[in-house]
Amino acid sequence: MRVGGFARFAWGVLAYDLAVVAWGAYVRATGSGAGCGRHWPLCNGEIVPQSPRIQTLVELSHRVSSGVALVLSAALLVWALRAFPRGHLVRKGAAVGMGLMLMEAGIGAALVLFELVAHDASMKRALSVSLHLGNTFLLLAATALTAWWASGGARPSVRGQRAVVSLLAAPVVAMFFVGASGAITALGDTLFPPSSLAAGLAQDLAPGAHAFIRLRALHPLLASLTAGVIIITSGLVRALRPSRSVRVLSRVAAVLAIAQVAAGLLDVATLAPVWLQLVHLVMADAVWVALVLLAAAALACEPSAVRPQTGVEAVTARP
Repeated sequence: MRVGGFARFAWGVLAYDLAVVAWGAYVRATGSGAGCGRHWPLCNGEIVPQSPRIQTLVELSHRVSSGVALVLSAALLVWALRAFPRGHLVRKGAAVGMGLMLMEAGIGAALVLFELVAHDASMKRALSVSLHLGNTFLLLAATALTAWWASGGARPSVRGQRAVVSLLAAPVVAMFFVGASGAITALGDTLFPPSSLAAGLAQDLAPGAHAFIRLRALHPLLASLTAGVIIITSGLVRALRPSRSVRVLSRVAAVLAIAQVAAGLLDVATLAPVWLQLVHLVMADAVWVALVLLAAAALACEPSAVRPQTGVEAVTARP
């Protein structure tokens, strides 16, 4: 089988997964998560609902699109096993992606079965959406890396790369925290929508405000700090590992981080319309994918193949 065709298919699967994530956010933002009742995989106890409500159609379409994503991940794994030799990174990436896709389906089913959807404002739901976000990040990372390695990306190595690993760890960890806070903040916007910007600020500062509302005031600060970390880290990694792919990806990550914060601030100013919530989410996922690919490209550069240690690397590499 053609390896080039596999790489294109892998990038296509990644794009499709991003679309499914966005549609899942639409389900949450429109309160359609309970559209199929407390039934999974059936919808209101039926395979094909009769006279469904619009919420049922939205939730059912998300389940169908998620099922297609599962099939695509399975196809990616089978193709990887047939097209690449044993031990190849593409095989491993596709296998991890398949496992994470199954976990994604399991989390989605649990949300429905335990009724952590629609207007539920419990801390259990906050924990579940954070877990869902973390698994989604890992799934996108596995799929992106599978496509990257299938496209000719070299095997990464941490040997002799302490400075680069240390630098990249900060934005990667920060993205998980800011992603989780963003998921809960978006949930708060859905459950407790403000009538105006002033009313929203009053909600945020009111004594006894729900935790979801309080986080709404904190999230923009966390996102801005994370964007700053990404910009600084991207520049330092570009200086330490100045390959062409690192230069491109570092700049892409920095630009996307800035654009994502701008979209988030616009989201706040316009009271979080659904379409802007989706744009904000997709951009956050794009920042994450760019960071993952930047790490893969930077760690694939042999330290001996680049210029000697700079002052930044020497300082970072100290025990």
